[in-house]
Amino acid sequence: MATDSVRIATRESRLALAQTGLVAEALRARHPGVTVDLVPMTTKGDRVLDRPLAQVGGKGLFVKELEVALDEGRADIAVHSMKDVPMVLPPQFVLATFGEREVPLDAFVSNNYASLAEMPAGSRVGTSSLRRECQLRRAHPQLDFRALRGNVNTRLAKLDAGEYDAIILAAAGLRRLGLEARIRGTLDGSIPAIGQGILAVEFARDRADLAALMAPFEHRDTAIAARAERSVGLVVEGSCDVPLGAFARVARGRIHLEAFVGLPDGTRFAREATEGPVDAPEALGAELGKRLLDAGGREILAQLNAPARGGRVA
Repeated sequence: MATDSVRIATRESRLALAQTGLVAEALRARHPGVTVDLVPMTTKGDRVLDRPLAQVGGKGLFVKELEVALDEGRADIAVHSMKDVPMVLPPQFVLATFGEREVPLDAFVSNNYASLAEMPAGSRVGTSSLRRECQLRRAHPQLDFRALRGNVNTRLAKLDAGEYDAIILAAAGLRRLGLEARIRGTLDGSIPAIGQGILAVEFARDRADLAALMAPFEHRDTAIAARAERSVGLVVEGSCDVPLGAFARVARGRIHLEAFVGLPDGTRFAREATEGPVDAPEALGAELGKRLLDAGGREILAQLNAPARGGRVA
């Protein structure tokens, strides 16, 4: 099948449009004969903002409606933040990384404080993420962590209105929106979300033409890291209400991989690390996932799966 046009399904948030714009411009630059059009959509994850994401279907809600557009032939590819993509894809789709990973760390944003350590007890810290909350409660139990939903600009507006003393966001999103000046620091000791900072492109498995079109944009180390991290998530239930993080670094032919799983309040926590060759990222991730389960993760998951649980995106 010849590829003379590419329709890109994307969420309508400013960050999603900025990220999709990066993909669109790269395609136009490399393939000037290919017409590239955006198909903006508002997903249920964007519309329902008054409840924790886990209570309305989880982070897959940012992806599902874009996949419907692919299935119905209204779009050829969909662009996602890799951290929003569920660990298991529908069988008719494949996922490819696009470009080099942005800064994968979490960012500390505050108008009054330079760091979490500087904040007095009881200070209000907003986060959308159980993964962040779990790690931060362990490190800073004196702070008041509160739920925060909405797109990046909405969250910043709530901070500026005084609803929070600080908020925690992905550094990658702020940088891609040109808002890096809002970053007071990064949480270097915190393990990021699986795939954080990585752009992902999803398309139909039977579209060999699209696979060929996207192949030149794959950054080798980024793709390896994504495969290793997502393999951890496949073993350790990587759903939206499980505080789980994994981060892979690739250097000198080796993958350095670390991951954790814990309870939202940080009272139970398992963290493991390993390394291995770059030619087997899935095996390395699966091995580390099993080690996490054996180190207490299995009991943590059992507690999280008990009745009456709730949560936010990991």
